[in-house]
Amino acid sequence: MGTIIVKNVVKRKPGYLYYLDGKGNVCEAKMSRGGKKKKKKKR
Repeated sequence: MGTIIVKNVVKRKPGYLYYLDGKGNVCEAKMSRGGKKKKKKKR
């Protein structure tokens, strides 16, 4: 497991995935699904 160095540096948007690439840059990728809250089912 890695060590957290800094928190809250990147402003995150819902529906996006954030990761570090091979050069150490923070990258943003649109998630194919997700980012939206689930709707409650009617009974």
